[in-house]
Amino acid sequence: MNHADFPLSKAEFDAIYSKVPRLTVEIIIKKDNSIYLTKRAIEPCRGQWHLPGGTVGFGEPVISAVKRVAKRELGISVDSVSNKGYIEYPSHYLNGLDSPVGLVFEVESYSGQIKPNREAAGHGWFKTVPENMHADQDRFLIENNYLIEDLSSRLKDA
Repeated sequence: MNHADFPLSKAEFDAIYSKVPRLTVEIIIKKDNSIYLTKRAIEPCRGQWHLPGGTVGFGEPVISAVKRVAKRELGISVDSVSNKGYIEYPSHYLNGLDSPVGLVFEVESYSGQIKPNREAAGHGWFKTVPENMHADQDRFLIENNYLIEDLSSRLKDA
């Protein structure tokens, strides 16, 4: 683990973010009406599909955070992005974690081949919400027409 990537110990992180909101960036990459998601191999939310993303460092410009996270998590160099809104994470707070607010950026251009790091247990391109998608991100992605909700699974349960 590189100290520059994770400048706080777990104890420091937990102590700080148990008292104040945590600013994050979330990255959307589109291709052929699909978006790229990774499946978390680490906590929090291990095993859930989600947008690649991470915490903005103290004093770090937001676009620099997007570029850093994209390079670290996906191995790509981001050239340009556009802001698409924000995601609040009540599921984190309600489950005793922290209280992040994610600024969502769509990557408009990048260089390199996407190669997720060890924090991803799976990855792929999606048009519909996968089973076990992060609850707060799925709503944003459906409401903003990035993913389609698969209603067939709900019909089977009825």
